Amino acid sequence: MSGLVISGGRVVDPASGMDAIGDVAVVDGKIAAVGASLGGAERVIDATGLVVAPGFIDLHAHGQSIPADRMQAFDGVTTTLDLEAGVLPVGSWYERQARKGRVLNYGAATNWAFARIGAMTGSNAESSLEAFGNAMRDRRWMDNVASDAEVTGILDRLARGLNEGGIGIGILNAYAPGAGVQELTAVCQLAAKQNVPTFTHVAYMSRIDPESAAEAYIRLIGYAGATGAHMHICHFNSSSKTDVERCRVLIEKAQAQGLPITVEAYPYGTGSTVLAAAFFSDPEFVERNGTGYDSVQRVTDGYRFHDREELLKAQAEEPSSLVLWHILDTEHNAHHRDLLDMSVLYPGGAIASDAMPWTTSDGKTYTGDAWPLPDDATSHPRSAGCFTKFIREWVRERKTVSLLEGVRKCALIPAEILSQSTPAMRAKGRLARDADADIVVFDYEKLSDRATFTAMNRPAEGVRHLVVSGQPLITDGVLDVAARPGKAVRRPVIAS
Repeated sequence: MSGLVISGGRVVDPASGMDAIGDVAVVDGKIAAVGASLGGAERVIDATGLVVAPGFIDLHAHGQSIPADRMQAFDGVTTTLDLEAGVLPVGSWYERQARKGRVLNYGAATNWAFARIGAMTGSNAESSLEAFGNAMRDRRWMDNVASDAEVTGILDRLARGLNEGGIGIGILNAYAPGAGVQELTAVCQLAAKQNVPTFTHVAYMSRIDPESAAEAYIRLIGYAGATGAHMHICHFNSSSKTDVERCRVLIEKAQAQGLPITVEAYPYGTGSTVLAAAFFSDPEFVERNGTGYDSVQRVTDGYRFHDREELLKAQAEEPSSLVLWHILDTEHNAHHRDLLDMSVLYPGGAIASDAMPWTTSDGKTYTGDAWPLPDDATSHPRSAGCFTKFIREWVRERKTVSLLEGVRKCALIPAEILSQSTPAMRAKGRLARDADADIVVFDYEKLSDRATFTAMNRPAEGVRHLVVSGQPLITDGVLDVAARPGKAVRRPVIAS
């Protein structure tokens, strides 16, 4: 047989239920066969003693760069998508990725926040971390209800992004909590008409009314019921904070009634975002969130803020700086560990990292080609070890779910969330004939995250081989730094 054969590994495929010793044959970027004794090939990977699984699919990754891809490759990821925020304009973003080449398969939704920025402030800046932070200096798009003309402008921009192949609509509602229900209903109606999901960071995250996390989920459930739009909940853990239990009951009931709602979570109690986020400047931040200002920590130097005045000053001076937000103390608080479990183990929920861009000590986003990453490159540990942490802790060590179910949450469920709207995803997340050859081969006993909050740029360990679009990217634990096998995941483009 020509091509590549991965031989003698423990083949774990949630789509078929297979968990047995076997071979996987790859020809021309596709899986040609899965079975026993498939014979020789031009290239053979001996996977004896290793797990062979479909490559992990990250629905929520903001890095979208070569350095971010490389770190995620060692986390077992073969497809990395920015769906919660998305990009705008969509077409030029995809063209730029194809031109420079990508390490992993990539894709993005169309960005509601930047549609709002453009329609309400007149800015035509392309979406980026820096542009997002700078846009927060003009709070009209964050705080104001859009006029009818502005809503039309928002919808036009979103429709254009969908026509250019955007994978749904990313709705960063928490960053523009002033957006009205009529506008968001219209956005969801557009998504339903185009048969694409929305990916929502819910508007509110407080544990108390008004504007509580529970209120935000009730609104999201209402949008699903009233418009028929597929509403995907981003980072259920960090959006629900210490009120996860109450919020989970609401979502489970809505799903039981047949509403099109899906869920993702990441296995950390600490979140991350830009410093200028509206919720940090809430005068009742401490009371509403149950955390002090010292829970907000700047990524580049580890500095923790002391009070609201200091934080507001920093927001004005460095709006796009990345910060950590320490919410659940899972190391010392058993109840907080239980709350994280409720999110991470949500039935039918996907694991998704919310991986952040890598920044250097000067606060700038790092997009260079150095490998390993520069010593001063920082992000969030989830940008390096989300999926390996989940497999290590929840599957191998605690045995809360089987390996087959763990891989399902990391690969098949993310693919299924997108399969109805995005044809390219129907061939991912599985080991089957004619599926895309996106494959991770790992040492189950050694698979582990290594990144910490004091050493964020440590790649995970245990991934021995990674195949992306049929091309080996990691071989015997070594990255091919010249490889750019990533392909675009994109909905069909509609000519204007």
